[in-house]
Amino acid sequence: MTKIIAHRGASKYAPENTRASFELAHQMNADGIETDVQLSKDGIPILFHDEKIKRIMRRKGFLQDYTYNELKSMDIGSWFGSNFIGETIMSLEEFLIWIQDKPLQLHLELKNNVIDYLHLEVLTYNLVERYGLLDRTFFSTFSTRSVQRLYKINRDTNIGWLTSKSRQQLPLFSRSLGATAIHIKHRLLQPKLVQQAKTENMPLRVYTVNKPKQLELCFKYNCDSVFTDVPDIAKTAYQTYL
Repeated sequence: MTKIIAHRGASKYAPENTRASFELAHQMNADGIETDVQLSKDGIPILFHDEKIKRIMRRKGFLQDYTYNELKSMDIGSWFGSNFIGETIMSLEEFLIWIQDKPLQLHLELKNNVIDYLHLEVLTYNLVERYGLLDRTFFSTFSTRSVQRLYKINRDTNIGWLTSKSRQQLPLFSRSLGATAIHIKHRLLQPKLVQQAKTENMPLRVYTVNKPKQLELCFKYNCDSVFTDVPDIAKTAYQTYL
């Protein structure tokens, strides 16, 4: 069964990485939610994708330049549409509290491939552990060093290595880093890689898949999960495929 994971929530219909986007994804019966984790100036894990805040908040600077309270005072919904004016940023802890009683997988992408945040891995891991959610949480990162740091925290951690680049024996390379799964850009999905992942018994998860034909290809290859901005379309496509 291919899991439908809402990429930054139902981000086609609501501002990404917000409570509104997560609530909508839940209503659309997504199997899980993917979101991005960075650190504020005062070391609080925050859900935000870009390193700079200009696109979402219309302000200068990097996320790490602002404290949690400063970020919390900013509007992150109006850029998307007037219906979302007043939407505020969520901390990872707020998100964990929200999702705790919902039957959803958690996919946490650590955004440390551009800014190598000190202690991001351990701070994120410890919060997830505190709320008893490790058994349904999947960490991912584009940073090979971050994969290795996660592996050192706990060798049983679910770790996906994110990549948009092809390479020989990708599953073997990912495993050598300490990853337990491969998260690939949809254009890398090819029969050879599918077979390699199957041979190595490594889950293959594909991002960001929004078009019906791309979704169907993921279903055909029995990929573990797809990350999508349109969980409603993906769920319908999967039911039709079955």
